[in-house]
Amino acid sequence: MKWPGATDPYKRNKTIRFLIISAGIGAAAVLMTTMIVNPAIGNQPHNACIDDLDTPWKISFTFEMVKDGLKAEVQPNIGITEECQRAIYTLSNDGTVYAEWTENPNFEIGHFLYISGFQIRDMEESKTEIFVNDKPSEHGLKTPIQDGYHYKAVFISKGYDESKDRDFLPDN
Repeated sequence: MKWPGATDPYKRNKTIRFLIISAGIGAAAVLMTTMIVNPAIGNQPHNACIDDLDTPWKISFTFEMVKDGLKAEVQPNIGITEECQRAIYTLSNDGTVYAEWTENPNFEIGHFLYISGFQIRDMEESKTEIFVNDKPSEHGLKTPIQDGYHYKAVFISKGYDESKDRDFLPDN
């Protein structure tokens, strides 16, 4: 079988040169991602481990979540693994969330959901509601967290049928 450009030495050299340059560009992109981007992401407060850090800024808040009309339990040990303790974490399932860092990093409720592994993309974004001290927040998932506040997140799954939650009987 004859490959295009393989019979003419000039075309063959040009094709090989193109492939070598493409491989070099790909290797450089992988190297830049590994050496520059990944460490930068790892040092952001919501991604970093706080095991070896002095963290004078500490707050706690309570969090509850309602998904498809049912209260969901806040899991214990969110943000805590054998290798790492993240800056936002829980110790028990009572809804108390702790955050600490070297200074105020302006954490948002979305950071906690990210650390918890909550699948926000499976939810209807337009129906997501965040309440702060029982008042609706205009910031949604970007609602800043503050010490001593109570946060409630209400989510509806994309495939959830809300009609079964309604009573179609007439009012008496």
